[in-house]
Amino acid sequence: MPYTAELKKLIKNVEKTRARRVEKKRKGEEFPAMSLDERTDILKYHPDFKEEGRREICIGPNKGYKIANEMVDLIHARSRVNPESIDLSSPDYETDVLVIGGGGAGTAAALLARENGCRVLVATKLRIGDANTMMAEGGIQAATKNGKDSPYYHYLDCMGGGHFKNDPDLVETLVTEAPDVLAWLEKLGAMFSKFPDGRLKALHGGGTCRKRMHSAGDITGAEIMRTIRDEAKNHPADIKILEFTAAVELILNDKGACEGAVLYNLETEEYFVCKARATVIATGGSGRLHIQNFMTTNHYGATGDGLFMAYRAGVPLKFLHTVQYHPTGAVFPEQAEGLLITEKFRGAGANVLNVDGEQFVYEREPRDVEASAIIRECTVRGKGVPTPTGKFGCWLDSPMIDMLKGEGYVRKEFPGKWILFKRYGIDITKEPMMIHPTLHYQNGGLAIDSSGKTDIDGLYAAGEVAGGIHGENRLMGNSLLDVLVFGRLAGSAAAAYAKKKYKPGKLSLQHVAAYNKEVASIEDAATRVSPMVLPDYSNPDVRKRQLTTDYVGTIR
Repeated sequence: MPYTAELKKLIKNVEKTRARRVEKKRKGEEFPAMSLDERTDILKYHPDFKEEGRREICIGPNKGYKIANEMVDLIHARSRVNPESIDLSSPDYETDVLVIGGGGAGTAAALLARENGCRVLVATKLRIGDANTMMAEGGIQAATKNGKDSPYYHYLDCMGGGHFKNDPDLVETLVTEAPDVLAWLEKLGAMFSKFPDGRLKALHGGGTCRKRMHSAGDITGAEIMRTIRDEAKNHPADIKILEFTAAVELILNDKGACEGAVLYNLETEEYFVCKARATVIATGGSGRLHIQNFMTTNHYGATGDGLFMAYRAGVPLKFLHTVQYHPTGAVFPEQAEGLLITEKFRGAGANVLNVDGEQFVYEREPRDVEASAIIRECTVRGKGVPTPTGKFGCWLDSPMIDMLKGEGYVRKEFPGKWILFKRYGIDITKEPMMIHPTLHYQNGGLAIDSSGKTDIDGLYAAGEVAGGIHGENRLMGNSLLDVLVFGRLAGSAAAAYAKKKYKPGKLSLQHVAAYNKEVASIEDAATRVSPMVLPDYSNPDVRKRQLTTDYVGTIR
C-alpha cells in the first residue's frame, strides 16, 4: 500500500532538510562517526544486552553458556527420532561426501568436493538455492583494488567490526581467499556491476576503510546463487541433489567419527539413512526463530537445524551470544515487514533520519552500532516515525542518492527494491523508505578450524552455521564471502578426508540416545523436539505436522 496521508505529511520534514544534507555531502561534511567510547555506550540499546532475553545452557559441551532463549529451547529438546527405531544396517544412500544444505556454502562445498574427485550427495530442506544466500543484496567484499586496498586492510576492518573477538586464523583465511573467490565466480559466469572499461565497481560498506564492496545491482546473492547452482546442476553424474529433504540427526560410528546423517523427506514424511565418508553441514542461519520477537530478513527454512544436530553430537558453539539485527529492514508497508533494505543504499549516500527529518547517526557505522542508534531513536528519544499498525521506524532517504549521483542511479543500481516498492505505490526515487532493525544474521555457530573441520573427524561446517569468523558483529559483504570461502575449503577438506583418512566403523545413534536421556532431566524440555525443520506459523488447532517442534513424522 502507498504511504498514508499522515506519513506523507511527515515526509515533508525529510524534504525540508534534503537540500541542505545533500550540499553538505557534496562538500565532504559528513555527519560525525562515533568514537570508540560512544560506540561502546550505545550498544546497551542493542537486543543482545537484554538479560531477560538469554539464559544458560544446561547440557552439552557449552554447559553454562548464556545465549538467546529461543536457541536454548531447541538445545534443551529431545531428538525428532527414536534412535532404536532407525535401521542403520542397510543405508538408503551411500556417497563419498554428504552436504547438508543447498545454499551458497553447501553448493560451493559440493562443487569443490566433486572437483577433488568425490561423489557428492546434497540434501537440502527446500529447493537448491532456497537460502539466505539468494536473499543477500548489497555485495561481497574482496580486496581487488591493487595499490589502494589489500587483505591487510580487509583484515583490520573485519577484526574491528567484530570487536576484536574474532578468531584471527579464520579472518586471515577469509580475507586472503577473497580475491580468488571473486575470480572463481567470474570464471563461472557471475555478472558483477562494472565500469565501461571492465573494472569492477566498488562501494564502501559500514565499518570499512576502503571501497571493496562488489555487487550485481541489489541482487548480488541471487546472481551468485544462480551461478553456482547452475554449475552444480551441470554435473548430475557426480552431484546428486535431494530436494525437500532435511537432515535431522548426524550419524557417528563406534570410533566417534561422523559417517552421514538421518534424512527426513518433507513430502512423504519418511526417514532415510545416508552413509557418507565425510559430511559437510551448511544449514545456514536461524532468523526464523524470531529471537526476541523481531521480524526477520531470513528465508523460510532458516531454523538453525545444523547447530542442534552437531551440538548433540558434541561440537561446541562459539559467539552465539550475539545476533545481528540489520539496521535497515522494511517496516512499511506491512506486507514487506522485515524485508532487507541493503546497506548499499547507505554506502551510496542515503541518510538515516528521524521523524523530524534530521540525521542522528552516521550512516556507515558498523551494523550493531547503527541498529542500536535507530532503536534508541525510536524507543528512548521518542523520535521514531509511527506506522499505521502502531510500530515505529526511521526514514532511509533514498531520493537523495539521485541528487548526489545523477537521475536514474537508484533505478539502475537498486532495481530489485525499486520494482518491489513500486508495486506498493511507493517510488523510492521520490519518497524515502521506512526502516527499523530486523533479525538478520547468526554471528556465531559451530567451532571450526580454517579448513572448516569441526572437533569430530569426518564432520565439516561452512557458512552461517559456523562461528568465529565474524566475532561479535559481521560487516556487510562478508557473509557472501564467508559462505564461498569456507564452503570451498570445507568441500576440499571433506574430499581429502573421504579419499585418504576415512576409516569405516559401526554406525550408531548412541549419542542421540544419551542426549535424550539428559534432556529428560530438564523441566519441560522433553515436550519439545529439535531441529525445528520449519517455522510454526500455523494455527495449532488446525495442522501441526512437521511445521512444529512437537511433531516427529513417520518412521520408515
